[in-house]
Amino acid sequence: MKKERKRQGQGGFSLIELMVVIAIMGLLMAVVGAAFLGRLGKGKQAAAKNQIKAFEDALEMYYTDVYDYPSSLNGLISAEGSADGWYGPYLKKAKEIPKDPWGNDYVYQKGGGEGVEFTIISYGKDGAPGGDNENADVTNY
Repeated sequence: MKKERKRQGQGGFSLIELMVVIAIMGLLMAVVGAAFLGRLGKGKQAAAKNQIKAFEDALEMYYTDVYDYPSSLNGLISAEGSADGWYGPYLKKAKEIPKDPWGNDYVYQKGGGEGVEFTIISYGKDGAPGGDNENADVTNY
């Protein structure tokens, strides 16, 4: 009968090998996480653009009925303070004016600048005028 010998130290991974694998996985997660967060910001910018487009459409329907634009966005969901001819609400299923994707109020101004009848602005993530990337303003003009 032949005796089988077990070789010691050959049954698993060494501590150094495990640490190298964990470090590589950490680097991969950091790269993927950074790319994902960048996409998330662009998604919020797109959501703000879509919401502003919905406001524009609702404001045009309001104008068709009342022959003027409301003094605030609240005129799209409530007839209070609106002129005759209001057949709203013009934002369907909205009990209040939605906030932008960062939780800030949209800025609305009747008689907006640059040749438009009204201005709607989301100031982006930082909530302040100007900025780059996710902090950039989103407007209807």
